[in-house]
Amino acid sequence: MVGKGDLVAAQLEALFSAIAAQVELEAATLGEVGPVRLHTLLADGVDQIAAASATARGWELVVPLPFGQVLNLAINAHPPSLEDAEALLRGMPPADPDCAANAAAIAQWYGQARLFELADHDELLAEQMRLVLAHPHNKALASQFSANTSANASIAGRVMVEQSDFLIAVWDGGSSTLSGGTGHTIATALDRGCPVVRIDPSAPEAWHILHAPESLAAMAPSEDRDAALAELVRSALRPGEGGALRAGAEALAAEQWHPHSPRLWTAYRRIEALFGGDPRPFRSLISTYEAPEAVASGSGALVLAELRALPAGDPDLPRRVEHEIMRPAAWADAISARLSDAYRGGMTTSFVLSALAITCGISYEPFASIDRKWMFATGEFLLLAAILVIIWRGSKERWHKRWFETRRVAEYLRHGPIPLALGVARPPARWPRGSDTGWPEYYARHALRAIGLPQVKVTKDYLRAAAGPLLDGHVTAQRDYHRGKARRLRTVHHRLDRLSGRLFQLAILSVSTYLLTAEASALGLVGKDMVYDVGKYASYLGVIFPTFGAALAGIRYFGDFERFSAISEVTAAKLDAVHQRLMLLLSAPDHALSYAQVSELAHAADEIVVSEIENWQAVFGGKHITVPV
Repeated sequence: MVGKGDLVAAQLEALFSAIAAQVELEAATLGEVGPVRLHTLLADGVDQIAAASATARGWELVVPLPFGQVLNLAINAHPPSLEDAEALLRGMPPADPDCAANAAAIAQWYGQARLFELADHDELLAEQMRLVLAHPHNKALASQFSANTSANASIAGRVMVEQSDFLIAVWDGGSSTLSGGTGHTIATALDRGCPVVRIDPSAPEAWHILHAPESLAAMAPSEDRDAALAELVRSALRPGEGGALRAGAEALAAEQWHPHSPRLWTAYRRIEALFGGDPRPFRSLISTYEAPEAVASGSGALVLAELRALPAGDPDLPRRVEHEIMRPAAWADAISARLSDAYRGGMTTSFVLSALAITCGISYEPFASIDRKWMFATGEFLLLAAILVIIWRGSKERWHKRWFETRRVAEYLRHGPIPLALGVARPPARWPRGSDTGWPEYYARHALRAIGLPQVKVTKDYLRAAAGPLLDGHVTAQRDYHRGKARRLRTVHHRLDRLSGRLFQLAILSVSTYLLTAEASALGLVGKDMVYDVGKYASYLGVIFPTFGAALAGIRYFGDFERFSAISEVTAAKLDAVHQRLMLLLSAPDHALSYAQVSELAHAADEIVVSEIENWQAVFGGKHITVPV
């Protein structure tokens, strides 16, 4: 007779086979894809059955342990006595044969998996475990120990969910509110937009897929489960727009990297320098970009040093961060900065050229005779033609779109190393999307996902080092950057606004001068020749002043300096709030410091960064290169 456990195991094997087949099918189209990983807590028999099936297929096994290795083994081996628990905690075999078998089954997986151990409360939990076993009838002790271990299991489950494209769970449909339980993990996954393949142990063959928290209230079977499962795998490898990862990687690799910014397109940054309070506004604005291979000794040196200094940290993490995150970030940053100069500098130049074209077109009136008008008209024609060439080139080379895409990649990757060290990740459904493409988010997500969870034991010392120099250092650096940016852009906005207003006032003054002169002539106070001379120059200035005033107003509108200043100001305030919380946390005694708190603040910092990127996209998303009006 086949038991329910065997049926569950058979169904897991069938699902894994279907997933493997779909991965192979996608790889045939996309080329090489990343390794398949199974994230599991290794909590019970089902977890170990899944681990055995996954490793037999060559999949990577990654385990976010709710506790350190030793305590995790001691708890999940279910020691029946204090003596057996003490033996396990000392790394010795227990006397009870069932407990010894459980321990051996768990221990054999430790050597085959990458372990992310949440060991920050191990001493407290180990002592509580001893008390529970020493006083088996004390319900208060048992309840407290159960609550604390469930809380750790819940946190480990959240880490697992954040690292996964979808979840496979064996669940009887009971409570979804018990912290750390399977139902609670399923609810967490659905709340974060992670689909769940749910297997009911009473009817394993009737598995179905859940996509939203509301699915828990109405768990209707999928109409075509096999197709839905294939779509889950497909969407992990090519979400919505074909081979996004491949297309994105090819698009980025096809960009030509330059060591310096373009000399021709510095107009936008010159405006910032002139009106933003730069002490040397006329200095050269040619930027030298950091070469990707120089990032380890340059902009990334401090973060890499802090990663290496993490107590008992993953020794391979700094190397992988440098090669797989920092170098692509430097590459994308340089390309994006150059495209930004071309796009924003081109538009700013167009506003200036449009004003000069009008100026050139009417300058013959006060300075030359009608028979020389062709010279000024030719100049106006060339200036207008230059504007059209900028628009044509910007549209043809897609400056705006490529800048948006590469800037998003650079920003996501630049902020990536800090969450990586803490095992913090943004779930797939929580990533933003651009208005017309999502490959930058997909590219960055998979670059970060490729590294995945580090092999570390998260202790109090690890948390202090990660929360202090690493996380808080990053938060304060970003806060100070946005504070400075907010001040500079606010200054640019007000000075452009003031100068534009002054030019319109000068236009009124010019026209008023002519009108007063004409009135004086009518009263016989001045001659008609003076009216003609004054009128010739006054009319000229009456056109030139508002023309340049309008050009400056156009640059101010295009640059949206005030709105970007407000975005940076809000971002700085949010980051400062995270900094203050980190300072409070780091000043607390060890027993009050926990992974849950530190990871929450890492998530908060990540959310602020992504929100700022989304706001930036919302402002500049519709400002394509076009006629300067």
